[in-house]
Amino acid sequence: MTGSRSQTEQVQPPRSWNDLGESHGADAAYDSVKKYHQAWTTGDVEQAMSYVADDITCRAPGIGLNGKDAYQDFIAGFVPALTGIGDIAEFVDGDRVALFYYPQTAATSTTPDAEFFTVREGTIAQSVLIFDRLSYGPPEQD
Repeated sequence: MTGSRSQTEQVQPPRSWNDLGESHGADAAYDSVKKYHQAWTTGDVEQAMSYVADDITCRAPGIGLNGKDAYQDFIAGFVPALTGIGDIAEFVDGDRVALFYYPQTAATSTTPDAEFFTVREGTIAQSVLIFDRLSYGPPEQD
């Protein structure tokens, strides 16, 4: 697959979390992802999982996850380390949503993460999570 797009393909511009009207089409996918992201990044993993399909698949560095329980355990394992979040950008293309952000922890506040979601029938069915695992290790001791 090449990185070029045909001139007839339409991609929505980046949007702000606060720039939502009624949910239609791509907005519905974006709305589900937004609510999921806001929930887990504020520590409410249970609420976040209400936006996730039972049969979700997730690819992340060093791991492949299948099913909501495995995905919930994975997310819940990271949440206690989260001290803040810095949003970078969001992109929507139909039922696909990409988020770029800085998860802030004691170890780092400047390591970017990217997540690419596919939404099916209002819930997140697939996630591809990209991050540098080493950056989230314990801070170096002097």
